[in-house]
Amino acid sequence: MNKSSDKINPWYWISSLYLAEGIPYIVVITVSAILYKRMEISNSELALYTSWLYLPWVIKPLWSPIVDLFKTKRWWITTMQLVIGTGLAGVALSLPGPDFFRYSLVFFWLLAFSSATHDIAADGFYMIGLHPKDQAYFVGIRNTFYRLALIVGQGGAVMLAGQLEKQMPVAYAWAIAIGFLSVLFILFFIYHLFVLPRPTEDRSAASGKNIWQEFWDTFASFFRKDHIGIALAFMLLFRLAESQLLKLASPFMLDERVAGGLGLSTSVVGFIYGTVGVIALALGGITGGILIARNGLKRWIWWMTAAMNLPNLVYVWLAHAQPENILLISSCVAVEQFGYGLGFTAYTLFLILFSAGKYKTAHYAICTGFMALGMMLPGMISGYIQEAKGYPRFFLWVMLCTIPAFIVVRYLRIPEKEQL
Repeated sequence: MNKSSDKINPWYWISSLYLAEGIPYIVVITVSAILYKRMEISNSELALYTSWLYLPWVIKPLWSPIVDLFKTKRWWITTMQLVIGTGLAGVALSLPGPDFFRYSLVFFWLLAFSSATHDIAADGFYMIGLHPKDQAYFVGIRNTFYRLALIVGQGGAVMLAGQLEKQMPVAYAWAIAIGFLSVLFILFFIYHLFVLPRPTEDRSAASGKNIWQEFWDTFASFFRKDHIGIALAFMLLFRLAESQLLKLASPFMLDERVAGGLGLSTSVVGFIYGTVGVIALALGGITGGILIARNGLKRWIWWMTAAMNLPNLVYVWLAHAQPENILLISSCVAVEQFGYGLGFTAYTLFLILFSAGKYKTAHYAICTGFMALGMMLPGMISGYIQEAKGYPRFFLWVMLCTIPAFIVVRYLRIPEKEQL
């Protein structure tokens, strides 16, 4: 990192960059499910189609070398933020139309591809824009701000839509809420044009006739890494339970009590996940970063796996008891989200450690591609399982799906050099 980069406080750009990285992901993967639920799309359909939207994150390794080889990561970040703002506007404009499901999905696909590309550039920029000693410390911070996107997306936007639903048709309420996010992303684009540092290492790696050899070497070198088999199993299975819980948690909160849900309003669901849940998530992420920076990932990986998975039990209880007390429901979500913050911090740091090397940007993208695959496939069938078995048995199934994570962590090899 050059001296001019040192003059820019990392807090000025890490916080905003990962907030901008998290918002479109949350909108595409989570908010879209709430939106379609309110637009009366069935659980099986919304889970299937919104899980398909993971595909750009699954296949992004196929074009991640392009981000390394052409232009700068700074250029890719700002350009994709402009495209994301445009895609959000497209979703907003399509919702009031008669064929909203088809056209909104088209714009959600645009958002997904541009967001996945933004992720590649932002994660690579993180690794070259910070001194190595700072990367372990800021991993919890970056994850926290990434998840703070819930406040803006699953919190603010959903709560706004919920309030507007009381005054106008659902489609128009959601069009305004998504339009708000579009304006916000244009502001992100302008802000990062001026604030992002310019590390000397951030440059095009293209080298004329050797470009395709570089492209191939990027992939080949990843699959030659030590202990690649168990690492891939970890990437695919660590979030097996969460991949299904994520798809049905909000529909469970929104569904009528006679259908097995909690019968909460859109605004209340936005408040629970966008405020109480985010605070707990932030505390978990920050705590996880501090613990790992102090004692190392190997010391904490098993405990953070338990923290990631065991709190899912709260949904088993919620589905059986169907409590009406909002404070009690919020407390259950807070427990689950705090554990998730701890576990996801460990997961992210392992990906960073495993990606270290010449092609660290592209290799990190490959890691997150396998992570997305592990989220997409189980998520696609989660709606069908829930509709066939009901919410109580579905959440018991989710708990069974936590077992593979504990097994694979038992054999995981943490890279010895944890000082990135």
